[in-house]
Amino acid sequence: MNFSKILTCWYSANKRELPWRNTRNPYYIWLSEIILQQTQIKQGLPYYDAFVVKFPTVFDLANANEQDVLKLWQGLGYYSRARNLHYTAKYIAIELNGVFPNNYTDLLKLKGVGDYTASAIASICFDEVSAVVDGNVYRILSRYFGIHTPINSTQGIKEFKELASKLICTENPAEHNQAIMEFGARQCKPQNPDCSICPLNNSCAALRDNLISTLPVKLKKTKISKKHINFLVVLCEDHKVLFEKRTKKGIWQNLYQFPLIETDTDLEAKHFESNPHIKDFFRETHFNFSLYNDKPLIHKLSHQHLYTKFWIITSDSTWNESISISDITNFPTPILISNFIDTFDFQL
Repeated sequence: MNFSKILTCWYSANKRELPWRNTRNPYYIWLSEIILQQTQIKQGLPYYDAFVVKFPTVFDLANANEQDVLKLWQGLGYYSRARNLHYTAKYIAIELNGVFPNNYTDLLKLKGVGDYTASAIASICFDEVSAVVDGNVYRILSRYFGIHTPINSTQGIKEFKELASKLICTENPAEHNQAIMEFGARQCKPQNPDCSICPLNNSCAALRDNLISTLPVKLKKTKISKKHINFLVVLCEDHKVLFEKRTKKGIWQNLYQFPLIETDTDLEAKHFESNPHIKDFFRETHFNFSLYNDKPLIHKLSHQHLYTKFWIITSDSTWNESISISDITNFPTPILISNFIDTFDFQL
């Protein structure tokens, strides 16, 4: 049984028509791979199209303002990808004269490019025999070969990479890599795959041993923390609103938000004015307030859940950090803030 040949035959008949599959230009392949990290194709495709239109070359992306890059990325999450994307574009444009590295080893040196992305670009663009290993590949290999080694363990990462490297088609690594990823996305799906039509069902260990729902094995994640955050939507008399840029390192670095107060527990309206963080923020400033959402909005991130309240505050003071309300949609914001802006009536 030729594992690679079966996958590539399946791929030729079942692959989706996607724009990055019609090119070997490393800029477009790199762009698609960064966007699709931890993102499904149906969500990432509109972003890919938007980036290609606005930044058709690596030089266009390199010359862009980071704020414009983050704004275009808004809603896709994991914003470090966008910051790394912009950084790497500038590095390639300036230091490498716009020429992408043409091998796995040098691609791996680029900021934001890991083993999987380097292998994908190297194989698709430059025909290097470098096996991709992503979530789809882990799932296929663990099920087909009956491997119980946790995929997110040091041993598992090494074991699956070695196995994938043995299985890759040396004559056409690009086709093989795209086939195995597509097979995992469409056939060997995480939940309830239709094994009756799988071309590998005659020799799949997980199907034979009834382990489809058990494999792959993954070590338990670290405990998700819970945070109570309060956004202060301070509306000023001159039709402005307080808005600030997050400059500290973190998931929302360089995005914009309303002033944020974190509390140990859920902050209730009756305790709002007496809360020491609120008193310190406003000091002698006179203000009126109301609570926009009685129940906290739960915003789930990979490592923490944010229990969020928006407080609407009117103030007759002048604030240096204020911006015109009419300009608020021009700034890149976390989706949590963006959704609020879309639904709140800012008319004073």
